[in-house]
Amino acid sequence: MKLRLTSAIFAGRSAAKLSRTCGYDGSSLPGMLARVFYPPALKELAAQVRRDIIVVSGTNGKTTTANMIAGVLLEAGFKVISNREGANMISGITTSFIMSSVISGKIDCDYAVIEADEASIPDVLNNLSPRVVVLTNFFRDQLDRYWEMEKVIGVIRDSLRGQNQATLVLNADDPLVAQFQDTTGLHSHFFGLAGNENTSKVNTQTREAKFCPFCGSALVYDYFHYGQLGAYSCPDCGFKRPSPQVEAIPLGMADGLSSFRLTCQGETVPRGIMEIQTQGLHNLYNALAAFTASKLVGIDVQTILSSLKKYRPAIGRAEKFKYGNKQAYLNLVKNPAGFNQGLRTLCEARGTKDVFIALNDNFADSRDVSWIWDVDFEMLGADHKHLKHFLCSGLRGEDMALRLKYAGVPAEKIAVNKDMRRAIKAALGGKAGATYIFATYTALRPVHKIVKSLVEKRDANDQGMSSVS
Repeated sequence: MKLRLTSAIFAGRSAAKLSRTCGYDGSSLPGMLARVFYPPALKELAAQVRRDIIVVSGTNGKTTTANMIAGVLLEAGFKVISNREGANMISGITTSFIMSSVISGKIDCDYAVIEADEASIPDVLNNLSPRVVVLTNFFRDQLDRYWEMEKVIGVIRDSLRGQNQATLVLNADDPLVAQFQDTTGLHSHFFGLAGNENTSKVNTQTREAKFCPFCGSALVYDYFHYGQLGAYSCPDCGFKRPSPQVEAIPLGMADGLSSFRLTCQGETVPRGIMEIQTQGLHNLYNALAAFTASKLVGIDVQTILSSLKKYRPAIGRAEKFKYGNKQAYLNLVKNPAGFNQGLRTLCEARGTKDVFIALNDNFADSRDVSWIWDVDFEMLGADHKHLKHFLCSGLRGEDMALRLKYAGVPAEKIAVNKDMRRAIKAALGGKAGATYIFATYTALRPVHKIVKSLVEKRDANDQGMSSVS
């Protein structure tokens, strides 16, 4: 058996080296090949983790939450394995382990923090047997790949029922997530966002959870944060938002830091001001999930807060660039809920903005782009006086331009350019005070590469200013 594991690791490492030589990132093929050579490779490597394995799943925020947790554990002095680049199916997860092992099959690791694709959860849980499972939220996402929400939730629920040693970290504000405490019977810790002056009594956005997951009655909301996230209750069976063990109260934003006061078990955390360098409520939820999971495995509060304050976004997760004197933000968008939060952040930012959107319809993006009609682009049409130009690109750039026109954006502000580099250069070089860049999954890496090259070229001309802030 040991010989077969060694062979699998050698094959995977060789594939990774070859992939990178050919210009690919080599995040999935090595694990896929290793599992062909020796199917139990991942399970045997994962069994060597000395302390705990933490799995993060859900629709939005998996990569950011997992990376935040890994950063906290590293700051605390532990050795960590993590699939930081977001290769979150079973082959990519296997790659993370084999690249962290020596050829004999030994790994030196205290914790593993693994982001897992929702559809891969059964295989991931079976191979990793995690102590902590974090669920961020559930939104409709790529129906041609991920089915209806009820099926996704059912697959995850059934997989968790066999994980008796696991503790769940759940978003109290999402009824689709909060139900897992009762439907799995597993011990659960909740995180959430307190009501504040920015919460709304009504919700005009598409939301997934209009009905109680237990009795089917219409849920009643005291307030909404976004989507179906908020303070909900069922008037018939009593299902309601649970009281979170960890809850945040927004304090405002200054010097690029969003600040929040934390309470644990209803008591204010001493020196518990959480500061993060990313914008948007969705990133606050990611930080709350990371805080709750880190605290659950025994990391002290001040270490967690220190690490979260230093956190820098992964590629396309509200990633920030400096182009001359202009700030630019790059966001991955893959479903209506995530896109709405990116647009909300854009509209709430002060000053004038140029916007670039790359829409692809490759398999990993979803072949069906009708989901863009569920995105609330109307908020851009209502606020277009602060938005100077919209550059649309990608395989379905024309569809994106049409959607913006129907949302009320004046046609003279919209342009389509299939040459992605020229379109991005125009967006960065516009006269607005900032540029917001949105890209679907398969467009993200090409867009990131172009943005980075343009920023670095500009910075070289500006005598070496830091390109990524």
